[in-house]
Amino acid sequence: MKEEVRNPQPGGSLIAQQLACMMLVQALRLHLKDGTTRGVGWLFALADKQMSAAITCMHDDPGHPWTLQKLAERVGMSRSIFALRFKETVGATPMEYLTRWRMLLAGDRLKSSDDSISAIASSLGYESERAFGKAFRRTMGCSPRQHSKGISHMPHSSTAHEAGKDHPMELAAAR
Repeated sequence: MKEEVRNPQPGGSLIAQQLACMMLVQALRLHLKDGTTRGVGWLFALADKQMSAAITCMHDDPGHPWTLQKLAERVGMSRSIFALRFKETVGATPMEYLTRWRMLLAGDRLKSSDDSISAIASSLGYESERAFGKAFRRTMGCSPRQHSKGISHMPHSSTAHEAGKDHPMELAAAR
């Protein structure tokens, strides 16, 4: 990497960036493999095969009508043990995490696509635009329409802050 930075060649900065990313991934792997660090968040959940599998289910099919029972069955755990371990590992309940993931996806689509709010709501598992709007407002701190226009009345609210905490969009890139 030093050579790529010291002696610039065509594509050298891209190679240096990729090497830096690879080093970061390797450092994270070693940190998680160490097992001495007990952290909370989706990154630590990736080190747990069952929690990682549950998160993968939610990310792969966010519109599926997931329930605590269905997720627990999918990863081969009892409902109560799954709920407890997910909360301890991720820092949120499975349903809170799923809602936050859905709202982050919705927020991205509201800003980057011409999809209607009802189409986005339906694709993310909501049976009504009203239920979706309520969940969006609670999670993101503003209505879907306000979000699509870049308007937020509560940018520093704890709810809006929590929506970005341990941003699960990063998980999709990590897989």
